[in-house]
Amino acid sequence: MNKPMISIRDIGKKYLLGVGGGERYKALRDVIANSVKKIFRGKASKESLKQIWALKNLSFDVKRGEKIGIIGSNGAGKSTLLKLISCITEPTEGEIHLRGRVSSLLEVGTGFHPELTGKENIFMNAAILGMRKAEVKRKYDEIVAFAEVEKFLSTPVKRYSSGMYVRLAFAVAAHLESEILIVDEVLAVGDTAFQKKCLGKMENVTKEGRTVLIVSHNMPLILNFCQRTVLLDKGKMVSDGKTSDIVQQYLSMARSGSGEVVWKNSEDAPGNDIVRLRSVRIFQDDKTSSTANVDISKDISIEISYWNFTNDVSLFAAIQLHDKMGTVVFCSSSHKSISSMYDGWYGRLYPAGLFRSVCSLPKNFLNEGMYSVTAIVGRAVADTQIMEKNVVVFNVNDTGEMRKEFYGGWAGVIRPRLAWQTQKIT
Repeated sequence: MNKPMISIRDIGKKYLLGVGGGERYKALRDVIANSVKKIFRGKASKESLKQIWALKNLSFDVKRGEKIGIIGSNGAGKSTLLKLISCITEPTEGEIHLRGRVSSLLEVGTGFHPELTGKENIFMNAAILGMRKAEVKRKYDEIVAFAEVEKFLSTPVKRYSSGMYVRLAFAVAAHLESEILIVDEVLAVGDTAFQKKCLGKMENVTKEGRTVLIVSHNMPLILNFCQRTVLLDKGKMVSDGKTSDIVQQYLSMARSGSGEVVWKNSEDAPGNDIVRLRSVRIFQDDKTSSTANVDISKDISIEISYWNFTNDVSLFAAIQLHDKMGTVVFCSSSHKSISSMYDGWYGRLYPAGLFRSVCSLPKNFLNEGMYSVTAIVGRAVADTQIMEKNVVVFNVNDTGEMRKEFYGGWAGVIRPRLAWQTQKIT
Protein backbone atom coordinates (compact mmCIF):
# COMPACT_ATOMS: atom_id res chain seq x y z
CA MET A 1 0.00 0.00 0.00
CA ASN A 2 1.32 3.46 -0.91
CA LYS A 3 2.30 5.53 2.10
CA PRO A 4 1.08 9.17 2.26
CA MET A 5 3.46 11.91 1.14
CA ILE A 6 2.59 13.94 4.25
CA SER A 7 1.46 12.38 7.51
CA ILE A 8 0.42 14.74 10.31
CA ARG A 9 -0.29 13.29 13.75
CA ASP A 10 -1.65 15.33 16.69
CA ILE A 11 0.53 18.34 16.00
CA GLY A 12 0.32 21.49 18.09
CA LYS A 13 2.24 24.76 17.98
CA LYS A 14 2.40 27.06 21.00
CA TYR A 15 3.70 30.62 21.06
CA LEU A 16 4.40 32.96 23.96
CA LEU A 17 3.04 36.48 23.72
CA GLY A 18 4.05 39.47 25.81
CA VAL A 19 7.26 40.60 27.48
CA GLY A 20 9.89 37.88 27.25
CA GLY A 21 7.85 35.80 24.84
CA GLY A 22 10.46 35.70 22.11
CA GLU A 23 12.03 32.79 20.27
CA ARG A 24 14.04 30.18 22.15
CA TYR A 25 17.21 30.86 20.12
CA LYS A 26 18.59 34.42 20.25
CA ALA A 27 21.37 36.24 18.48
CA LEU A 28 24.01 38.17 20.47
CA ARG A 29 22.30 41.47 19.65
CA ASP A 30 19.05 40.14 21.16
CA VAL A 31 20.81 39.17 24.39
CA ILE A 32 22.37 42.63 24.69
CA ALA A 33 19.08 44.39 23.91
CA ASN A 34 17.17 42.32 26.46
CA SER A 35 19.79 43.02 29.13
CA VAL A 36 19.36 46.77 28.62
CA LYS A 37 15.56 46.46 28.77
CA LYS A 38 15.70 44.59 32.08
CA ILE A 39 17.57 47.50 33.68
CA PHE A 40 14.52 49.71 33.15
CA ARG A 41 11.61 47.32 33.61
CA GLY A 42 13.01 44.44 35.64
CA LYS A 43 12.67 40.73 34.99
CA ALA A 44 9.56 39.68 33.06
CA SER A 45 6.96 38.18 35.35
CA LYS A 46 5.01 35.07 34.50
CA GLU A 47 1.87 37.18 34.35
CA SER A 48 3.35 39.21 31.47
CA LEU A 49 3.54 36.06 29.33
CA LYS A 50 0.54 34.65 27.55
CA GLN A 51 0.45 31.27 25.86
CA ILE A 52 -1.42 30.88 22.61
CA TRP A 53 -1.88 27.69 20.63
CA ALA A 54 -1.70 28.53 16.94
CA LEU A 55 -2.49 24.86 16.18
CA LYS A 56 -3.80 22.09 18.42
CA ASN A 57 -4.48 18.34 17.92
CA LEU A 58 -4.28 18.43 14.13
CA SER A 59 -4.11 15.15 12.18
CA PHE A 60 -4.52 14.26 8.50
CA ASP A 61 -2.70 12.58 5.59
CA VAL A 62 -1.93 13.83 2.08
CA LYS A 63 -1.50 11.29 -0.72
CA ARG A 64 0.87 11.47 -3.67
CA GLY A 65 -0.46 13.73 -6.44
CA GLU A 66 -3.24 15.29 -4.35
CA LYS A 67 -4.19 18.96 -4.64
CA ILE A 68 -5.16 20.10 -1.15
CA GLY A 69 -6.62 23.49 -0.22
CA ILE A 70 -6.16 24.89 3.29
CA ILE A 71 -8.76 27.55 4.16
CA GLY A 72 -9.97 29.46 7.21
CA SER A 73 -10.28 32.97 8.56
CA ASN A 74 -7.30 35.11 9.58
CA GLY A 75 -5.60 33.56 12.61
CA ALA A 76 -6.96 30.08 11.92
CA GLY A 77 -3.43 28.61 11.78
CA LYS A 78 -3.06 28.08 8.02
CA SER A 79 0.35 29.71 7.59
CA THR A 80 1.64 28.13 10.81
CA LEU A 81 0.69 24.70 9.45
CA LEU A 82 2.60 25.31 6.21
CA LYS A 83 5.66 26.52 8.13
CA LEU A 84 5.62 23.31 10.16
CA ILE A 85 5.34 21.16 7.04
CA SER A 86 8.13 23.18 5.42
CA CYS A 87 10.35 22.59 8.49
CA ILE A 88 10.75 26.34 9.01
CA THR A 89 9.67 25.87 12.61
CA GLU A 90 9.14 22.82 14.82
CA PRO A 91 5.85 21.66 16.35
CA THR A 92 5.46 21.97 20.11
CA GLU A 93 3.85 18.54 20.15
CA GLY A 94 3.00 15.81 17.67
CA GLU A 95 4.80 14.54 14.57
CA ILE A 96 4.99 15.30 10.85
CA HIS A 97 6.38 12.70 8.44
CA LEU A 98 7.41 13.80 4.94
CA ARG A 99 8.24 11.39 2.13
CA GLY A 100 9.93 13.65 -0.40
CA ARG A 101 11.64 17.00 -0.83
CA VAL A 102 9.55 20.08 -0.04
CA SER A 103 9.59 23.28 -2.09
CA SER A 104 7.84 26.19 -0.35
CA LEU A 105 6.54 29.55 -1.51
CA LEU A 106 5.18 30.99 1.73
CA GLU A 107 5.53 34.72 1.07
CA VAL A 108 7.04 37.05 -1.50
CA GLY A 109 10.77 36.43 -1.70
CA THR A 110 10.93 33.48 0.69
CA GLY A 111 14.36 31.86 0.40
CA PHE A 112 15.83 34.68 -1.70
CA HIS A 113 18.89 36.64 -0.61
CA PRO A 114 18.29 40.32 -1.50
CA GLU A 115 21.92 41.00 -2.39
CA LEU A 116 22.20 38.09 -4.82
CA THR A 117 21.08 38.30 -8.45
CA GLY A 118 18.10 36.42 -9.83
CA LYS A 119 20.40 33.82 -11.39
CA GLU A 120 22.37 33.32 -8.19
CA ASN A 121 19.17 32.89 -6.19
CA ILE A 122 17.96 30.17 -8.56
CA PHE A 123 21.07 28.10 -7.87
CA MET A 124 20.99 28.89 -4.15
CA ASN A 125 17.36 27.73 -3.81
CA ALA A 126 18.21 24.54 -5.64
CA ALA A 127 21.14 23.89 -3.31
CA ILE A 128 18.87 24.34 -0.27
CA LEU A 129 16.57 21.67 -1.75
CA GLY A 130 19.55 19.35 -2.09
CA MET A 131 19.67 19.41 -5.89
CA ARG A 132 22.85 19.01 -7.85
CA LYS A 133 24.14 21.73 -10.15
CA ALA A 134 23.58 19.51 -13.20
CA GLU A 135 19.87 19.17 -12.31
CA VAL A 136 19.48 22.95 -12.08
CA LYS A 137 21.22 23.56 -15.40
CA ARG A 138 18.82 21.14 -17.05
CA LYS A 139 15.83 23.14 -15.74
CA TYR A 140 17.37 26.61 -15.91
CA ASP A 141 16.02 27.70 -19.31
CA GLU A 142 12.49 26.54 -18.37
CA ILE A 143 12.61 28.53 -15.14
CA VAL A 144 13.76 31.70 -16.90
CA ALA A 145 11.17 31.37 -19.69
CA PHE A 146 8.35 30.81 -17.18
CA ALA A 147 9.32 33.74 -14.93
CA GLU A 148 9.61 36.20 -17.86
CA VAL A 149 12.31 38.20 -16.03
CA GLU A 150 15.26 37.31 -18.31
CA LYS A 151 16.37 40.94 -18.62
CA PHE A 152 16.77 41.23 -14.85
CA LEU A 153 18.58 37.98 -14.00
CA SER A 154 21.85 39.84 -13.39
CA THR A 155 20.14 42.36 -11.09
CA PRO A 156 20.07 41.90 -7.27
CA VAL A 157 16.57 40.78 -6.31
CA LYS A 158 16.29 43.59 -3.74
CA ARG A 159 15.53 45.81 -6.74
CA TYR A 160 12.71 43.56 -8.00
CA SER A 161 9.08 44.58 -7.70
CA SER A 162 6.78 42.26 -5.72
CA GLY A 163 5.40 40.92 -9.00
CA MET A 164 8.88 40.07 -10.30
CA TYR A 165 9.72 38.41 -6.96
CA VAL A 166 6.65 36.19 -7.25
CA ARG A 167 7.33 35.30 -10.88
CA LEU A 168 10.86 34.13 -10.19
CA ALA A 169 10.10 32.52 -6.81
CA PHE A 170 7.19 30.50 -8.20
CA ALA A 171 9.14 29.49 -11.29
CA VAL A 172 11.95 28.17 -9.09
CA ALA A 173 9.61 26.36 -6.68
CA ALA A 174 7.53 24.74 -9.44
CA HIS A 175 10.34 23.64 -11.75
CA LEU A 176 12.86 22.26 -9.31
CA GLU A 177 12.31 18.57 -8.74
CA SER A 178 10.71 18.49 -5.31
CA GLU A 179 7.95 16.00 -4.56
CA ILE A 180 5.85 18.42 -2.47
CA LEU A 181 4.98 22.01 -3.48
CA ILE A 182 3.57 24.37 -0.85
CA VAL A 183 2.04 27.74 -1.83
CA ASP A 184 0.67 30.33 0.61
CA GLU A 185 -1.43 33.15 -0.89
CA VAL A 186 1.46 34.64 -2.89
CA LEU A 187 -0.34 34.24 -6.21
CA ALA A 188 -2.52 37.18 -5.18
CA VAL A 189 0.44 39.46 -6.00
CA GLY A 190 0.85 38.45 -9.63
CA ASP A 191 -1.31 39.66 -12.51
CA THR A 192 -4.27 37.61 -13.79
CA ALA A 193 -2.42 36.14 -16.76
CA PHE A 194 0.45 34.97 -14.56
CA GLN A 195 -1.96 33.47 -12.00
CA LYS A 196 -3.53 31.37 -14.76
CA LYS A 197 -0.08 30.33 -15.91
CA CYS A 198 0.82 29.26 -12.34
CA LEU A 199 -2.38 27.24 -11.97
CA GLY A 200 -1.68 25.48 -15.25
CA LYS A 201 1.81 24.65 -14.05
CA MET A 202 0.54 23.31 -10.73
CA GLU A 203 -1.98 21.18 -12.62
CA ASN A 204 0.85 19.66 -14.63
CA VAL A 205 2.90 19.16 -11.47
CA THR A 206 0.18 17.00 -9.91
CA LYS A 207 -0.14 14.94 -13.10
CA GLU A 208 3.55 14.13 -12.67
CA GLY A 209 2.71 12.66 -9.27
CA ARG A 210 3.82 15.61 -7.18
CA THR A 211 1.71 16.88 -4.28
CA VAL A 212 0.47 20.48 -3.92
CA LEU A 213 -0.82 22.26 -0.79
CA ILE A 214 -2.23 25.75 -1.30
CA VAL A 215 -3.53 28.36 1.16
CA SER A 216 -5.76 31.08 -0.25
CA HIS A 217 -8.70 33.35 0.59
CA ASN A 218 -9.61 33.18 -3.10
CA MET A 219 -12.48 30.67 -3.02
CA PRO A 220 -12.94 30.38 -6.82
CA LEU A 221 -9.23 29.44 -7.06
CA ILE A 222 -9.65 26.77 -4.35
CA LEU A 223 -12.83 25.46 -5.99
CA ASN A 224 -11.31 25.24 -9.45
CA PHE A 225 -7.97 23.75 -8.44
CA CYS A 226 -8.36 21.60 -5.32
CA GLN A 227 -10.17 18.27 -5.16
CA ARG A 228 -10.02 18.21 -1.37
CA THR A 229 -9.92 21.00 1.22
CA VAL A 230 -9.13 21.26 4.94
CA LEU A 231 -10.96 23.93 6.98
CA LEU A 232 -9.21 25.35 10.05
CA ASP A 233 -10.64 27.59 12.76
CA LYS A 234 -8.77 28.90 15.81
CA GLY A 235 -5.98 26.37 15.33
CA LYS A 236 -8.21 23.31 15.08
CA MET A 237 -9.52 21.29 12.16
CA VAL A 238 -13.22 21.85 11.52
CA SER A 239 -13.66 19.73 8.38
CA ASP A 240 -11.75 17.77 5.76
CA GLY A 241 -13.47 16.69 2.57
CA LYS A 242 -14.83 17.59 -0.86
CA THR A 243 -13.85 21.15 -1.74
CA SER A 244 -17.31 22.45 -2.73
CA ASP A 245 -18.80 21.24 0.59
CA ILE A 246 -15.97 22.65 2.70
CA VAL A 247 -16.00 26.06 0.97
CA GLN A 248 -19.73 26.41 1.56
CA GLN A 249 -19.25 25.48 5.22
CA TYR A 250 -16.45 28.05 5.56
CA LEU A 251 -18.56 30.85 4.10
CA SER A 252 -21.46 30.01 6.41
CA MET A 253 -19.06 30.29 9.39
CA ALA A 254 -18.28 33.95 8.70
CA ARG A 255 -17.95 36.16 11.72
CA SER A 256 -21.45 37.46 12.10
CA GLY A 257 -24.69 35.51 12.04
CA SER A 258 -26.67 38.62 12.99
CA GLY A 259 -25.69 40.72 9.98
CA GLU A 260 -23.37 42.86 12.12
CA VAL A 261 -19.86 42.82 13.56
CA VAL A 262 -18.57 45.56 15.87
CA TRP A 263 -15.12 46.26 17.27
CA LYS A 264 -15.73 48.26 20.46
CA ASN A 265 -12.05 48.93 21.07
CA SER A 266 -10.10 50.65 18.30
CA GLU A 267 -6.87 48.94 19.43
CA ASP A 268 -8.38 45.53 18.63
CA ALA A 269 -9.95 46.57 15.33
CA PRO A 270 -8.42 45.80 11.90
CA GLY A 271 -6.40 48.72 10.61
CA ASN A 272 -3.36 50.89 11.25
CA ASP A 273 -2.42 54.31 12.62
CA ILE A 274 -4.35 56.01 9.80
CA VAL A 275 -7.71 54.24 9.76
CA ARG A 276 -9.43 51.33 11.52
CA LEU A 277 -12.74 49.59 11.03
CA ARG A 278 -15.38 50.00 13.74
CA SER A 279 -18.34 48.03 12.39
CA VAL A 280 -19.94 46.43 9.34
CA ARG A 281 -23.66 45.71 9.24
CA ILE A 282 -26.64 44.90 7.02
CA PHE A 283 -30.04 46.57 7.42
CA GLN A 284 -33.26 47.26 5.50
CA ASP A 285 -36.26 49.40 6.52
CA ASP A 286 -35.35 49.57 10.20
CA LYS A 287 -32.07 51.48 10.15
CA THR A 288 -31.50 50.92 13.86
CA SER A 289 -31.52 47.08 13.65
CA SER A 290 -29.17 44.80 11.75
CA THR A 291 -30.34 41.64 10.05
CA ALA A 292 -28.82 38.54 8.47
CA ASN A 293 -32.06 37.73 6.62
CA VAL A 294 -33.20 40.26 4.05
CA ASP A 295 -36.34 40.50 1.98
CA ILE A 296 -35.67 40.35 -1.76
CA SER A 297 -38.43 42.90 -2.44
CA LYS A 298 -36.82 45.65 -0.31
CA ASP A 299 -33.67 47.76 -0.64
CA ILE A 300 -30.57 46.41 1.14
CA SER A 301 -28.07 48.69 2.89
CA ILE A 302 -24.47 47.72 3.73
CA GLU A 303 -22.91 50.07 6.28
CA ILE A 304 -19.20 50.43 7.11
CA SER A 305 -18.12 52.66 10.00
CA TYR A 306 -14.48 53.49 10.61
CA TRP A 307 -12.17 55.61 12.75
CA ASN A 308 -9.97 58.15 10.97
CA PHE A 309 -6.97 59.15 13.10
CA THR A 310 -5.35 61.67 10.73
CA ASN A 311 -6.50 65.14 9.70
CA ASP A 312 -6.72 66.23 6.07
CA VAL A 313 -6.62 62.77 4.49
CA SER A 314 -8.58 61.49 1.48
CA LEU A 315 -10.44 58.29 2.41
CA PHE A 316 -12.79 55.86 0.72
CA ALA A 317 -14.91 52.86 1.68
CA ALA A 318 -15.61 49.89 -0.57
CA ILE A 319 -17.21 46.46 -0.57
CA GLN A 320 -16.85 43.19 -2.42
CA LEU A 321 -19.95 41.00 -2.43
CA HIS A 322 -19.38 37.23 -2.74
CA ASP A 323 -21.88 34.46 -3.41
CA LYS A 324 -21.96 31.21 -1.40
CA MET A 325 -19.15 29.70 -3.51
CA GLY A 326 -16.87 32.69 -3.01
CA THR A 327 -17.27 34.19 -6.49
CA VAL A 328 -17.21 38.00 -6.51
CA VAL A 329 -20.65 39.20 -7.57
CA PHE A 330 -19.59 42.84 -7.77
CA CYS A 331 -17.37 45.51 -6.21
CA SER A 332 -18.36 49.06 -5.29
CA SER A 333 -16.47 52.05 -3.89
CA SER A 334 -17.59 55.34 -2.37
CA HIS A 335 -15.16 57.11 -4.72
CA LYS A 336 -16.92 55.61 -7.75
CA SER A 337 -20.50 55.98 -6.54
CA ILE A 338 -23.15 57.09 -9.03
CA SER A 339 -24.35 59.51 -6.36
CA SER A 340 -20.91 60.86 -5.49
CA MET A 341 -21.89 64.35 -6.53
CA TYR A 342 -24.51 64.30 -3.75
CA ASP A 343 -22.16 62.83 -1.12
CA GLY A 344 -21.03 65.68 1.13
CA TRP A 345 -17.60 64.09 1.62
CA TYR A 346 -16.79 63.20 -1.97
CA GLY A 347 -13.53 64.89 -3.00
CA ARG A 348 -13.03 66.45 0.44
CA LEU A 349 -10.25 65.86 2.94
CA TYR A 350 -11.44 64.04 6.05
CA PRO A 351 -10.71 65.38 9.55
CA ALA A 352 -10.00 62.95 12.38
CA GLY A 353 -13.15 61.28 13.70
CA LEU A 354 -15.63 58.43 13.32
CA PHE A 355 -17.25 58.08 9.88
CA ARG A 356 -19.97 55.93 8.35
CA SER A 357 -20.39 55.00 4.66
CA VAL A 358 -23.48 53.21 3.37
CA CYS A 359 -23.87 51.35 0.07
CA SER A 360 -27.47 50.79 -1.08
CA LEU A 361 -28.56 47.85 -3.23
CA PRO A 362 -31.90 48.14 -5.03
CA LYS A 363 -34.72 45.70 -4.32
CA ASN A 364 -35.13 42.72 -6.65
CA PHE A 365 -31.46 42.86 -7.59
CA LEU A 366 -29.82 39.85 -5.88
CA ASN A 367 -31.12 36.33 -6.30
CA GLU A 368 -32.08 34.13 -3.38
CA GLY A 369 -29.19 32.63 -1.42
CA MET A 370 -26.31 33.39 0.93
CA TYR A 371 -23.86 36.27 0.40
CA SER A 372 -20.81 37.50 2.28
CA VAL A 373 -19.36 41.01 2.44
CA THR A 374 -15.68 41.94 2.31
CA ALA A 375 -15.19 45.43 3.77
CA ILE A 376 -12.42 47.74 2.53
CA VAL A 377 -11.48 51.16 3.86
CA GLY A 378 -8.42 53.36 3.57
CA ARG A 379 -6.59 55.88 1.46
CA ALA A 380 -6.25 55.60 -2.30
CA VAL A 381 -2.64 54.45 -1.81
CA ALA A 382 -2.66 50.64 -1.91
CA ASP A 383 -0.47 50.10 1.17
CA THR A 384 -2.92 51.89 3.46
CA GLN A 385 -6.02 49.88 2.52
CA ILE A 386 -7.62 47.69 5.19
CA MET A 387 -9.53 44.64 3.97
CA GLU A 388 -11.61 42.30 6.14
CA LYS A 389 -12.80 39.30 4.13
CA ASN A 390 -16.21 37.69 4.66
CA VAL A 391 -16.82 39.96 7.63
CA VAL A 392 -20.62 39.58 7.60
CA VAL A 393 -22.97 37.08 5.96
CA PHE A 394 -26.61 37.52 5.02
CA ASN A 395 -29.32 35.51 3.29
CA VAL A 396 -31.66 36.89 0.64
CA ASN A 397 -35.18 35.46 0.91
CA ASP A 398 -38.05 35.60 -1.59
CA THR A 399 -41.40 36.77 -0.29
CA GLY A 400 -43.13 34.41 -2.69
CA GLU A 401 -44.34 36.54 -5.60
CA MET A 402 -41.39 36.08 -7.97
CA ARG A 403 -40.79 32.49 -6.87
CA LYS A 404 -44.32 31.53 -7.90
CA GLU A 405 -43.91 33.28 -11.24
CA PHE A 406 -40.92 31.10 -12.18
CA TYR A 407 -42.00 27.75 -10.78
CA GLY A 408 -39.76 27.56 -7.74
CA GLY A 409 -36.58 29.51 -8.47
CA TRP A 410 -34.52 31.62 -10.85
CA ALA A 411 -31.04 30.84 -12.15
CA GLY A 412 -28.09 33.22 -11.71
CA VAL A 413 -26.37 35.25 -9.02
CA ILE A 414 -28.48 38.37 -9.61
CA ARG A 415 -32.17 38.58 -10.43
CA PRO A 416 -33.04 42.15 -11.42
CA ARG A 417 -36.52 43.14 -12.56
CA LEU A 418 -35.66 44.82 -15.85
CA ALA A 419 -37.85 46.88 -18.17
CA TRP A 420 -39.36 45.03 -21.16
CA GLN A 421 -41.49 46.26 -24.06
CA THR A 422 -43.37 44.17 -26.60
CA GLN A 423 -44.67 45.47 -29.94
CA LYS A 424 -46.42 43.95 -32.90
CA ILE A 425 -44.21 44.73 -35.92
CA THR A 426 -46.21 43.03 -38.74
